[in-house]
Amino acid sequence: MGLSRRTFSALAGTTALGLALGGSGAASCAYATHTAPTGPAPAPPRADGEQHTIGYDRHSLLVDGRRLVVWSGELHPCRLPSPSLWRDVLQKMRAHGYNTVSIYVPWNYHSPAPGHYDFTGVRDLDLFLRMAAETGLYVILRPGPYCNAELDGGGFPGWLTTTAGTARTSDATYLSYVDEWLTAVNRIVARHLYTDGGGTVLLYQIENEYDSFVDVPAGRDYMSHLYKKVRADGIDVPLFHNDKSRNGYWIPGSFDTGGEKGGWLYGFDGYPSPSLTPPDWGHFGIGGLKGGTTASPQTPGLVPEFGGGWFDPWGGVWFGRKGYEESRRQRDAAYERRFYLTNLANGITLHSVYMTFGGTSWGWLPAPVVYTSYDYGAAIDEGRLPTSKLIPMHQIGHLLHHVPDFAKLDRAADVTAEGLKVYHLTNPDTHADVYVLRNDGKEQVDTTLAVPGARLPVSVPAQDARLLAAGIRLGRRTVRHSNAQPMLALTAGQQEIAVLTGRTGEATVTVLECASRPAVSVLDGEAEHSYADGLLRIEAELNGLTRVLVTGGGISTPLLLLLADDETSVRLWPRETPSGPVLVYGPALLRTAAVEGTAVRLTGDTVQATELEVWGPRGIREVSWNGGELRTRGTSSGSLRGAQSLPGAKSVALPALRGPWRRRTENPESAPDFDDTSWTAAEKTTSHSTTPVPAGQPVLFADDYGFHYGDVWYRGHFTDATGAGPVSLAYSTGTQGLLMAWLDGVPLGTHRMPVPDNKSVRQGSWAAAASFDVPEKLRKAGPHVLSVLVRRMQHDQDGKAQDTHKVARGLTAVTFDGASPKVSWRLQGEVAPDPVRGPQNNGGLYGERHGWHLSSYADGGWEQAELPRAERRQGVTWYRTAFRLAVDPGTDASIALVLDDDPARAYRVQIFLNGWNMGQYVNDVGPQHTFVLPNGILRTRGSNTLALAVLSDGTTPSGPSDVRLTLLGAAAGGVPVTTV
Repeated sequence: MGLSRRTFSALAGTTALGLALGGSGAASCAYATHTAPTGPAPAPPRADGEQHTIGYDRHSLLVDGRRLVVWSGELHPCRLPSPSLWRDVLQKMRAHGYNTVSIYVPWNYHSPAPGHYDFTGVRDLDLFLRMAAETGLYVILRPGPYCNAELDGGGFPGWLTTTAGTARTSDATYLSYVDEWLTAVNRIVARHLYTDGGGTVLLYQIENEYDSFVDVPAGRDYMSHLYKKVRADGIDVPLFHNDKSRNGYWIPGSFDTGGEKGGWLYGFDGYPSPSLTPPDWGHFGIGGLKGGTTASPQTPGLVPEFGGGWFDPWGGVWFGRKGYEESRRQRDAAYERRFYLTNLANGITLHSVYMTFGGTSWGWLPAPVVYTSYDYGAAIDEGRLPTSKLIPMHQIGHLLHHVPDFAKLDRAADVTAEGLKVYHLTNPDTHADVYVLRNDGKEQVDTTLAVPGARLPVSVPAQDARLLAAGIRLGRRTVRHSNAQPMLALTAGQQEIAVLTGRTGEATVTVLECASRPAVSVLDGEAEHSYADGLLRIEAELNGLTRVLVTGGGISTPLLLLLADDETSVRLWPRETPSGPVLVYGPALLRTAAVEGTAVRLTGDTVQATELEVWGPRGIREVSWNGGELRTRGTSSGSLRGAQSLPGAKSVALPALRGPWRRRTENPESAPDFDDTSWTAAEKTTSHSTTPVPAGQPVLFADDYGFHYGDVWYRGHFTDATGAGPVSLAYSTGTQGLLMAWLDGVPLGTHRMPVPDNKSVRQGSWAAAASFDVPEKLRKAGPHVLSVLVRRMQHDQDGKAQDTHKVARGLTAVTFDGASPKVSWRLQGEVAPDPVRGPQNNGGLYGERHGWHLSSYADGGWEQAELPRAERRQGVTWYRTAFRLAVDPGTDASIALVLDDDPARAYRVQIFLNGWNMGQYVNDVGPQHTFVLPNGILRTRGSNTLALAVLSDGTTPSGPSDVRLTLLGAAAGGVPVTTV
């Protein structure tokens, strides 16, 4: 297939295959030599308009002939519906050592109807890919067609539930829709491929954890179709799939790729429990198809998803109702060191953390199994605030970029250290030794490790790990061994700088090879040093930043050795510029760095007042911070230090939400005289749903009538209720769905699905029959109206490829005991999708259909109300208020809304901020009480409208009660934010 002028080459083992996609073999291969040697990593990527090659051997990717270790984090643009803030999170990722961002592109988020694809506004994929390139991050693109990701329908659009054909198979009808979707998304992606310099898309995933039809044509032909379709659309970067459980599914050669070889990588996902021993999935594992990376020995170890946290279900049963902070506590920085370093030891050099920023499953975006927050316990929390989990990511990410030995490691001779699990690896080119020491016990281990020529004292805290190296070069000098972890080495001005890290208070010893006695100066902190037999020994306890300057010793270039404890290491910011490397120390975040003549221009964030220090190319004399010039002075460390501290964030004042509140009840649909003639008549008799249509009854499933998101109303008209006993309303919803019923305007009651427990927490579809007594006074002849409101929640995912996303939502059957009236049904759900906010924003409540959630709605005629409220009523009540913010324009404030009440009160709230559906609060279920309000949707300098749609079942007093704003964090700096 003639694919374009772009070149892709694959190296298998140590011999170049000499294959170029669409090319003519070895003559067009960018690699005319054997395997690539150990050397500097590629420069950070950008959209440079130049041609690039992306190859691989069994050790790593090879970008333009240089080895690249992919250190990636997952971010979903759809879960941060403020495009300005995409840049904020991307810059935080880049600064903290990530070189790649992995993204899902959910089909449902971009397609409100067949043939309609929206990539504008908050859905602007082109904009996101440009931002990633401008930030200097590679992109792993994952457009499905199936995603999972705890998204409604697993990412399948609601309208797909009403189509013929079996999803996730080679069914022709399904594939026709898939092809439309891929054509739309690939038209954008093809402009951003790194192979031709249009952008930084490095890898592309087809399907997701697909393990249902591996050995039958329906599955193999499906994967083959996706592969060929993506290639035909001009996507020429390596393709891959993520095996769900390391089964060796979809390894190279397992399905037809149209004769193309070398363009497919095997990957697998991993979410090991923190209570278990970190698994070996590679060099030290069981081997073979079940061994992780050994399932595909000629491709590099690829983990497209490794647990950076875990999702929390409705009711919070997994984390003791403590929410995502407990998820973050269980999978903390020590967890990351134990598990991620074990991965590195096992030869995994393409490593992506799911999630790195989880964000918010706002509106009707979440799958049934999760509530609104998708914080995930990630390294960057839902409010975009860095957490302590960034420390290992920062240290390891910068290490993998600056120290090339780690891109090509083989298993070496076994080494033991009492009380520790030790992994020993070596680089076959440089002969550097790498050790991962893991403590799986409950007590700190203090022992020694045998390294070439010495026994090195090491301490590893309980349930933690550390990475050590011997014989690595940091610039022109070789580290014989050190019990501190290397983080980076670069050249700035007339000296080299090396950073070693570890826990606060640890005693470190670092030994450098020196042909003759060097001159050693301890510039800051405390350190002892000695020289003998060609070795310089430096001993220091980690406490802040210890600086040791080494000159001479047979090498003309000085070395500035920086020994940093964990908290200090994340205030060291390396950055490459066309003029040479820059290293910044001090601020909470470095966003950008540029050298212009003799000036270094920096942007970033501070939280508290802090010093700023800069190392850079020769000749720099000026420093600016966020556009302001700084007075500086030179230091003995060869840096420029600000004469005054950078200011911290200014205080942020938040108003109390005391009102005036305005209140209005709704659900006129329950009244017998409500005019429903414009509603959709339920006249269908067949459905493509997997839920059977009851004999003798019409199809009542909401999706079949075009209502895919949020609440749906039903009104059943019949003429005789004589002798009617209880009425049974069968319905089907996602987790925490409910049903309310009225007969002739009289409330019959509410039925709710149960709160999930440990056994049912993954259940995505719930079915029940609600039985209500018919009041004696209504059991008579004459016209009657049965009104039913169903909070349908969301579609199930389709993880097992069984069309479970097609399970019905809404009413499924209605029967009367003792009578059989003929009922004619009409139903109404959401109206046309909001052109700005999209199809997942609105449901079918009366207020939503009439714009009560919008800022522009005139609520002057509503009655005034005060909070807290306590009233009993079955149905929906709206509350609206406005508030103003005046956050300093130089302050990035992360603000959230908090709702609290007596947990015995049974009600739930849909939260609308300036028309945006920011999620659902369920007072008596939880665990979520805090809802992040992203800047851009939240106007931090101006007026905001808050609307609360309260749905109560009438069994208890309902609120809202305590409704307030809270400040999650603030920084001086941030990014410019445009209102969405």
